[in-house]
Amino acid sequence: MTPSTSTKTRPARQKKPEGQWKIDGYDPLNDDERIKQEADGLSAKQRVIDIYSKQGFASIPAEDLAPRFKWLGLYSQRRQDLGGEYTSKLTTSELQDEYFMMRVRFDGGRVTPDQLRVVGEISRDYARSTADFTDRQNIQLHWIRIEDVPAIWDKLEAHNLSTLMGCGDVPRVILGSPVAGIAADEIIDGTPAIQEIVDKHLFSGEFVNLPRKYKSAISGNARQDVTHEIQDIAFIGSIHPEHGAGFACYVGGGLSTNPMLSQDLGVWIPLDRVADVWAAVGRIFRDYGYRRLRNRARLKFLVADWGVEKFRHILETEYLDAPLIDGPPVPQHDGYRDHIGIHPQKDGKFYLGVKPTVGHASGEQLIAIADVADRFGITRIRTTTDKELLFLDVDQADLQPLSDALAETGLYTHPSEFRRGIISCTGLEFCKLAHVTTKARAIELVDELEQRLHDLDVPLKISLNGCPNACARSQVSDIGLKGQIVRGEEGFQVHLGGALGLNWGRKLRGHKVTSAELGDYIVRVVEKYKQQRHDGEQFREWVLRATDEDLS
Repeated sequence: MTPSTSTKTRPARQKKPEGQWKIDGYDPLNDDERIKQEADGLSAKQRVIDIYSKQGFASIPAEDLAPRFKWLGLYSQRRQDLGGEYTSKLTTSELQDEYFMMRVRFDGGRVTPDQLRVVGEISRDYARSTADFTDRQNIQLHWIRIEDVPAIWDKLEAHNLSTLMGCGDVPRVILGSPVAGIAADEIIDGTPAIQEIVDKHLFSGEFVNLPRKYKSAISGNARQDVTHEIQDIAFIGSIHPEHGAGFACYVGGGLSTNPMLSQDLGVWIPLDRVADVWAAVGRIFRDYGYRRLRNRARLKFLVADWGVEKFRHILETEYLDAPLIDGPPVPQHDGYRDHIGIHPQKDGKFYLGVKPTVGHASGEQLIAIADVADRFGITRIRTTTDKELLFLDVDQADLQPLSDALAETGLYTHPSEFRRGIISCTGLEFCKLAHVTTKARAIELVDELEQRLHDLDVPLKISLNGCPNACARSQVSDIGLKGQIVRGEEGFQVHLGGALGLNWGRKLRGHKVTSAELGDYIVRVVEKYKQQRHDGEQFREWVLRATDEDLS
């Protein structure tokens, strides 16, 4: 038999290594991994102080500018003269300006009036008065010059604040319930676990080179107020029939272009083991996470491939010193998860939640807010995953005067459902990945909807995203808008009826609207919902049964 007619089977193609350290070794399989191994991102801090701040932007080598500066909480921002049509045509280095976005982290959303004032002063003096609250409980500043960074760091550090590890392949800010320890409806206070992670693990050196970012959240509040379904790891309050109040643990969530909801490990964890489990899962991610392809390097892909049973087995047998206790499933909280308005605390006082539109603020506004807090003797302010501000420990007699004073600073104490539920990413104004303007568009949209529709008697989450990465959670919003160029103009792909933990947004085939059409479109769909809804029916529930024609 000649070779050409041989029936021998061809050997199976060998699977490419994924770059898992425990399986494939430490040889870097792409440029990012090589750069991280040569020097971790935090090493660039001293070079900023000694060299770049003195010699200017041009002195920064490419490998420090990206990716290492991310470890310092710095991203170069977008040039102002390049519209969305250039996003897919130019490289990020061609799109970048000689200014930076700076991210100040508030683990657990905790901030004092003094700290808020300091950030406001930095914004006023160094950032052209920009300040944006984010859905990860941080504040972002823009227009930062490299020459000013050491002075900013000194001022932040003097008030126990930091930008370090605000970005990059590291543990990002630890989300926490903004009413931890004081809410009347709290199951358990997760603050001690957040503090233990920050003190013991965050800067231990173990987690400065992860495959990608490691997003985490801890909340013992019954409202499940930390978007646990889309975190790499999250702990939410759980009551065990024998052991009492503790936490359930979820792993493997994340949105972007390949969205996945986190999965319940089926365990119950006491408060004193939360930080250890957080670190153990971080070590699994470090050792077994995929590093070859950046778009497959998030923990969610490992969890999806392994499944939760194998993941828990590896966690317990290789990374923990004792097995975890089986835990009951935690019911989904489907009501409001935000904290707008007046709410009782367990100590007889109250907390007040207010809203800056799409989280946008100015330096002078932050200073004014801090002044109001001081005037009423408030020492604790909290940021939230819905870009709200909460003021804790308010006496009942002060609630209305405080609300009035905050309204004078531009905070909405009784926002419409449109203003309450809208969220946007940074968008084209500063982001090199964006195709469209989002933040300014969102502010205009709220004003238009309030004028034309007045208000709504059910929650309505509207999210505007500048690109497919879904930083503003487009897939889990009632009306999710993904930015793209539509018929030669800025516009959006429409997703409808999404909700955390319930369903992804419904995407109508080919349904897109330009930015100019957006207000008319949302008014039309909301009015159709109001005409057709059943008693008690939420917008997302109506979307599931509505016809394509009703949603177009």
